[in-house]
Amino acid sequence: MKQGIKYFALGLSAFIIGMSVNNYAISNVPSKIAVVDVQKVVASSAQVKALKADRDAKVKDLATFVTNARAAVAKESNAAKKKELENKYNKELNAKRNAIQKDYAKKLANIDKSISAVVAQKAKAANYDIVLAKGVVLYGGTDITAEITKSVK
Repeated sequence: MKQGIKYFALGLSAFIIGMSVNNYAISNVPSKIAVVDVQKVVASSAQVKALKADRDAKVKDLATFVTNARAAVAKESNAAKKKELENKYNKELNAKRNAIQKDYAKKLANIDKSISAVVAQKAKAANYDIVLAKGVVLYGGTDITAEITKSVK
C-alpha cells in the first residue's frame, strides 16, 4: 500500500514538473503570426471567376438539354416509348450533371492548392511562423490578405 502511494506521488510530481517545463518552453517561443481573409482572396481570384463562368455556361447548356428533352417526350404519343424516352433522358441528365460537378470540384481543388501555395510562399518570404484564417482569429496577427490577393490574381 505504501509503495503504491510512493509511485503515485512520484508519478504526480513528474507530471507537474513536465507540465511546468512545457508551459515555460511554450511561453518563451516568439511567434510571428499572420492572418488571411480566405473568402476575400477566393472571391477576387480571376481563376475562380473564370471557373464559375464556365460552370454557369455548362448549367445553361444543361437547362437547354432539359427543355429539349421535355419537348421530345411531350411529342411522343406511345406511353411505353414515352416512358423509355424519359428514362433515357434522365440517365443522360444525371451523367451530365455528375460530370459537371466532378469537373468543378476537381478544378476548385486545384485552385485551392495554388492559393495555399501562394500563402505558404508569402509566409515563408516574410518569416511568418503561423498563418491563420481571419475568421478564426479574434485579435492579433498581421493581416496579409491584400498581399495574397495581389499575388493570386
